Amino acid sequence: QVSVAESGGGLVQPGGSLRLSCAISGRTSRDGAVAWFRQAPGKEREFVCHKRGRDNPYYTNSVKGRFTISRDNAQNMVFLQMNNLQSEATAIYYCAVDASRTVWSALTQATTYAYWGQGTQVTVSS
Repeated sequence: QVSVAESGGGLVQPGGSLRLSCAISGRTSRDGAVAWFRQAPGKEREFVCHKRGRDNPYYTNSVKGRFTISRDNAQNMVFLQMNNLQSEATAIYYCAVDASRTVWSALTQATTYAYWGQGTQVTVSS
């Protein structure tokens, strides 16, 4: 059984930073893809970024240069450093884990990921 748990969300002012954490427990491949998605109020869940093994991380255009995904395999943790946050970043952020060696092109799709956390709320407001 695999469990995923996010933490680190909160309220931050525009221009501020937050670092989200994702703890993964259970039997997963250390080289499998992990991803962050987010869901804003009234909107569908959207892809933010992913990281697989030693591949370069991939980001949606709106967060490039401001968000950084990283993984600590020793602790089985995934992180999302978010800088220069703006109000459009307000959402529930979800960590997701791929259970198989999915093709690269599918890693931006939510249906790729077998395991999900409950999410952590990020609110950007003055």
